[in-house]
Amino acid sequence: MVPLYEAVYERLEVGAGTRLLGLGCGSGLALLMAVARGATVCGVDPDEERLGLAGERLLAGPGARPGGARPGVPGGVARLARLADGGLGSALTVTGAGAGTAARAWSGFTVVTAFDPLSAPGSGSALPERLASAAALAEPGSPVVLAGWGPPERCATSTVLRVGVRLADPTADPTFPQLPLGGAPSTARWQPCGRDDLEDLAQRAGLRLDGSGRVACPFGYADTDSAVRGLLSTGLFDAAERTTDATQVRKEITEALHPYRRQDGTVWMENVMRYLIART
Repeated sequence: MVPLYEAVYERLEVGAGTRLLGLGCGSGLALLMAVARGATVCGVDPDEERLGLAGERLLAGPGARPGGARPGVPGGVARLARLADGGLGSALTVTGAGAGTAARAWSGFTVVTAFDPLSAPGSGSALPERLASAAALAEPGSPVVLAGWGPPERCATSTVLRVGVRLADPTADPTFPQLPLGGAPSTARWQPCGRDDLEDLAQRAGLRLDGSGRVACPFGYADTDSAVRGLLSTGLFDAAERTTDATQVRKEITEALHPYRRQDGTVWMENVMRYLIART
């Protein structure tokens, strides 16, 4: 997803003075890239293990200060919080927002991102409310960035991700609503992103539309085994593994990857991601 992050950060001139809130920050690559540009970042995510990886990355990154990126520890260039069932507000209150300086550090953001294109918005989800609560922590007029998959015919990886949907529930409609931000990652399932989904989500969250763009984000792997492990790491096949078994899931992912395996053994899938910029 590096091209997506770079395109957005370049367009918004993310750098020194930027205070960025990353929703669904995962293992922290987008946060690390923002820190490398001089930004101060805060990341929230439902997955505690991925937050641990994000903390390790940020502590080793440029400008890191001792204790600054450990989950629940205020101070430093980065803060991380697990997004529990109580939602964004309670996550920040419990883990980072004490009195005085610490409380102020969890508000006044100048950029909010929801980069995870593997969790496209669904019309029936609570995501608009979660997004609105995040936007309320930003300064007036600040950009809020949403991202999603481009047209299915231009996203080769969507063919493989549909395997997880089918194995988890053979009767499932692949256009079903995705979990809201902060839902349990072990039950996450992929869905395509419709042409107007990002705009609808932003408007339902009370945001003003302010532009969009498309970015090529190819998925490349050294070999088929690396591709299978990389795709499994998204969590989007967890439900399929529970419904069937890990061996079956790996077998079917491998078969779905076959059209994208090149003569040298590498796997290459062309994708286009779309991002939307809205304003608080």
